[in-house]
Amino acid sequence: MMEVGIAGAGLIARGYFAHLTQRGMQPKLWSPTGKSARDVPSGTVLNVMGAIEGQFDLAYCANAAELAQSDVIILALPANGHRLVLDALIPHLEARHTVIISGHLSFAALYLSKMLAARGLQIPIVAWSTTALTAKSPNAPHELRIGQLRGNIDMAVLPAGQGAAAKATCIELFGPHFTLRDDLLTIAFSNLNPQSHLAIALCNLTRIENGEHWQQNSNMTPKVGNFLESLDRERVEIARSFGKEVRTQLENFRQPSGQEITNTHELYQLQVAHGTDPIGPKDINTRYVTEDVPYGLVATLFLARLAGVEAPLHQAGAAILSACYQRDFATDNDMLGVLEITDVASLKQLVCDGFATERIS
Repeated sequence: MMEVGIAGAGLIARGYFAHLTQRGMQPKLWSPTGKSARDVPSGTVLNVMGAIEGQFDLAYCANAAELAQSDVIILALPANGHRLVLDALIPHLEARHTVIISGHLSFAALYLSKMLAARGLQIPIVAWSTTALTAKSPNAPHELRIGQLRGNIDMAVLPAGQGAAAKATCIELFGPHFTLRDDLLTIAFSNLNPQSHLAIALCNLTRIENGEHWQQNSNMTPKVGNFLESLDRERVEIARSFGKEVRTQLENFRQPSGQEITNTHELYQLQVAHGTDPIGPKDINTRYVTEDVPYGLVATLFLARLAGVEAPLHQAGAAILSACYQRDFATDNDMLGVLEITDVASLKQLVCDGFATERIS
């Protein structure tokens, strides 16, 4: 029976706990800051509804060393917590481990590869383009609603040669919902959250700041949809400059048989018609901004500069939100600069092979 350690104890992490338990695994959570563990302590019965249903007794690890007793470790927390968790885990990782980064942003897999290379260690590091499920807490911390189990998750592996074995591990954990891509660059360009959340947050900022109750998909109006489509074209163009063909926003969503969706507004309204209309953020510190700007948009702009491609809407969006928050979001990214990547050729090699190990006597 596979033991899985989950770094994180928020909504997605708890969703993974329920899903893996239901599949016969013995997962354990680790709450790095302790906040989520205090909200829903060990021994609490988690009531899960929606795409997964049942009651689950939560189990926690005390620290990173205990988490590393599991052979598979999943990072299931916002990107602004990735470095904290990785730095705590790195001393305890061994050749037996596989690390999965759920919702990979800002080349966190390369950061981990570089830190492990300094120890003379290389392990399979898996990067997913998104999370395996969506989750909300409808009424209380011990309640969880699973909105959906995603039908497809793009993934890449460092080093790429270990991709088939790592994909088999992902399938054992979450089922046959994974498409193995060539490298981390494709994953970076396939994550739609940063651009989508930029359009949603920027065009609804007063709602968020005032803590209003508002429906996210219903408010994807035609004009906001136009903005998102323009952001999407920039993303696709940056990807092409690296030789990558990635799906557009519309292509990424499965369309009903016989029905052609021609624009983003229609796409979101179709989701509303099917009963999917989540509540929009009601806290100005939403991860749509504090995570997706420094770790999503900043990374996209880094790639654009490296390739010499203009991305005026991404640039302006990041700058406007930085001005609104009176905060330089670029400086919040604590991983990208550590990689010291200065040219496209070096990046293309690293996203396939990772960093070469350095044997330390």
